[in-house]
Amino acid sequence: MAMNNGFRSAVRLLNSSDTVVSKSVSRGFRSTGVKRMGGGHGHGHDEPEYMHAKHMYNLDKMKNRPLKMSLAVFSAFSIGVVVPVYAVVFQQKKTASG
Repeated sequence: MAMNNGFRSAVRLLNSSDTVVSKSVSRGFRSTGVKRMGGGHGHGHDEPEYMHAKHMYNLDKMKNRPLKMSLAVFSAFSIGVVVPVYAVVFQQKKTASG
């Protein structure tokens, strides 16, 4: 009998907390409006939000081009060599200790 009363009070407590939760939470999908690019001018972009430099990819006129390109190639090559070597050494060390 006491267990039955305890079970009923637990169910009542769950039902009362359920109503509190259901009042504070609403389910559903919400989204903001779709932002259209171009603003109806047919150009595909808005000037203030999307500015593309005229000579952005003109490598011939880049300042310090030999230095920048050699640093970029050396960095990419170093990462391509160092990361796999480190992975192999780490794996061998982990296997040897285990």
